Amino acid sequence: MEPEEGEDRTPLLKEPQPDTVPACCSARYNLALLACFGFFLVYALRVNLSVALVDMVEPNTSSAKNVTSNVCPEHSSTINVPRNTTGEKYSWDAETQGWILGSFFYGYIITQIPGGYLASRIGGKLLLGFGIFGTSVFTLLTPLAANLGVGYLIAVRALEGLGEGVTFPAMHSMWSSWAPPLERSKLLSISYAGAQLGTVVSLPLSGLICYYMNWVYVFYIFGALGVLWWFFWMLLVSDTPETHRSISQAEREYILSSLKDQLSTQKSVPWRPMLGSLPLWAIVVAHFSYNWTFYTLLTLLPTYMKEILRFDAQENGFLSALPYFGCWLCIILSGQIADYLREKQNFSTVCVRRCFTLIGMIGPAVFLVAAGFIGCNYALAVAFVTISTTLGGFCTSGYSINHLDIAPSYAGILLGITNSFATIPGMVGPVIAKSLTHNNTVEEWQMVFYIAASINLFGAIFFALFASGEVQDWAVSGYHLHRN
Repeated sequence: MEPEEGEDRTPLLKEPQPDTVPACCSARYNLALLACFGFFLVYALRVNLSVALVDMVEPNTSSAKNVTSNVCPEHSSTINVPRNTTGEKYSWDAETQGWILGSFFYGYIITQIPGGYLASRIGGKLLLGFGIFGTSVFTLLTPLAANLGVGYLIAVRALEGLGEGVTFPAMHSMWSSWAPPLERSKLLSISYAGAQLGTVVSLPLSGLICYYMNWVYVFYIFGALGVLWWFFWMLLVSDTPETHRSISQAEREYILSSLKDQLSTQKSVPWRPMLGSLPLWAIVVAHFSYNWTFYTLLTLLPTYMKEILRFDAQENGFLSALPYFGCWLCIILSGQIADYLREKQNFSTVCVRRCFTLIGMIGPAVFLVAAGFIGCNYALAVAFVTISTTLGGFCTSGYSINHLDIAPSYAGILLGITNSFATIPGMVGPVIAKSLTHNNTVEEWQMVFYIAASINLFGAIFFALFASGEVQDWAVSGYHLHRN
């Protein structure tokens, strides 16, 4: 029988808990920092094309039938700095560009579930390492592919997507062996915050590289960094605390004893009870809803600023990156707060996950709708979108790591399942938004924001109703239920 919701509010471990091993210089925090750099590169390699593409296309072909609204006065001040124009230019129309940008997700969605399954079989270290290494190599080949033709470029981007598709499931799988339950939010938020930081740094930096050097260097620089990271990852990381070369005995004991009752020893994956599990579907719905807003903003925010607010965000990469910087800060802080509430204040895991998901989804919905109603107040628009994206950071300690609460042994597979559904908004969200904003009127954009906010609201409520904080009985050997 599952215990009643309010019945057990004790922290995790019933047996005397080994003394917490200090975080500084520990193997588990070294893993979190190296993973943080890894996810920094994952996102840098993902978003660099959207910046470089502006420079790769001949000016007259990109603005195919784009109507700029005249509601707001022109903001842009042209900066008179000599611009490098040596890069090759291609005559790709708007539709072709859409295919080039979307092709990444077609590869990305394919390797989600296989990535989770493989990680549980061969370990996350090799999978994550080679996933990023492969993506980096294909990034280095991007300028060559663009020269050969648009078909080659689309294929290379899809292959990059295949490589990146395994990264999150592989990391979740590694944390199932490495993260003591009461440090989960901290460790995972550090490692995944790298993704936001990658967006923050690579958007403006790619712009500067295109401006002063040549767009090919965007791919060469980030690709080379990825290969360099791979050497350190292969050298310093291991799949489990047992196989780590330089971990202290005390830390190994601490991690293993904290996970003692949480992991399954059965080799087969319990697909049927897993797919019938309501707490898993609660994460699926929340993940899908959150990503709808995230991808709509990531791909269309510069368009909104340029066409409605009449401000060219590319002139000021800092402003496009600001929302993601806020999100990065929020992810780091919320991870610390979540584990503090669970460990020191005796909050149950499910209570913390629900509260953080509600803040991280309803908050952004409110500010997103507000952003559509502030007319031409540019500063307020940037502020509202920044607050909206920042609050979304709370979700990292909400639904985003709930996979590890309900089934640590299968966390990689569960993330593969939820991320497959959550990649769909990346493919269809921007397309729907584009089709709704043919005339670029304020009313059309309000509709885009309404849809994103409604989906967010639905996802938050669904998760709050059906989420769980316990290891599910199908996820442990011998159907032993262990309370988080």
